[in-house]
Amino acid sequence: MTELGVSLGLSPRESLDRFVALLQAAETAGVQAAWVIDSQMAMKDAYLTLAVAARETEQVQLGPGVTNLVTRHETVVANAMATLATIAPGRVNVGVGSGDSSVFPLGLKPLKVAELRRGVTRLRALLRGDAVDGDAGELRLSFRPDTLPPVYCAGSQPRMLQAAGAVADGVIIMGPADPETVRTQLGHVDAGAREAGRDPREIRRDLWVTMSVGDEAEATNDVKSWASAQARWLTTWKSVPPSLERFRREMEEAAATYDFAQHLSLRAKHAGIVSDEFARVLAVAGDHDHCRERLSSLAATGVDRMTITLLSGGRERRLADITDVWRAATGERVP
Repeated sequence: MTELGVSLGLSPRESLDRFVALLQAAETAGVQAAWVIDSQMAMKDAYLTLAVAARETEQVQLGPGVTNLVTRHETVVANAMATLATIAPGRVNVGVGSGDSSVFPLGLKPLKVAELRRGVTRLRALLRGDAVDGDAGELRLSFRPDTLPPVYCAGSQPRMLQAAGAVADGVIIMGPADPETVRTQLGHVDAGAREAGRDPREIRRDLWVTMSVGDEAEATNDVKSWASAQARWLTTWKSVPPSLERFRREMEEAAATYDFAQHLSLRAKHAGIVSDEFARVLAVAGDHDHCRERLSSLAATGVDRMTITLLSGGRERRLADITDVWRAATGERVP
């Protein structure tokens, strides 16, 4: 069974009460997991939000999606997530990435593959209660949760996906909403697991997709801000899928004009850089039937969970659209 997740952030204009109510509605609707965006220059604090959400929900899995080990030291992440796991035992997932919108605005650089691989390994050790080496001596948390939260490594390119397969409990797969690309990405995860002597089936696979349901023109415009962020990120890939090469100019222009202060904002000026065609390749945008077919083909890749970005603006309606299309696409029971 493929699980349904959502990704969302607490925007500067939103109250925590409304955010919690939205999570409770998602939980009631049958959403199994919620990832909270950790981007300190664009959103309110993810860790504080998660702590409150953990107390105000009962079943939905929660975690930062994704945090990083540049602006947050691995011991800080381990302590926070271990504490969260004592509030919501068995419901915490830890999403970790190389660093993007939290890192670039500070003039810092994302972690390299080897650095993130080492960081994930150390983070998992700290959560288990093991000691790791530090510059000033041995480091160990003062406590460990009864139920260990799994650590997911976010990746899109071959080497990062292989690293996730080698050292993480799960992988967050990012990139175009294209089944062929996803299958290739999953192959890299499997290769990394086998090289490390692990069973690939032990690695949880969470595919992240952005979707807007409605009139094609309006839905396409809806996903353009997210698509511009994805287009910018694609310029960092050593190689992009051949089907995307024709959009190279748009990728480069998105990278040159992206404003991190408007990260994922539907009103971001940089959203206009991406063409309608490119946006519809990167995201799922269109009427109910179109979105159903796209989600069905993505679920058929064999991922364990599909996480849909809950865009801003009428998010209660968007949540209803997501669960409705998901039920039609997968046949899964969502109340």
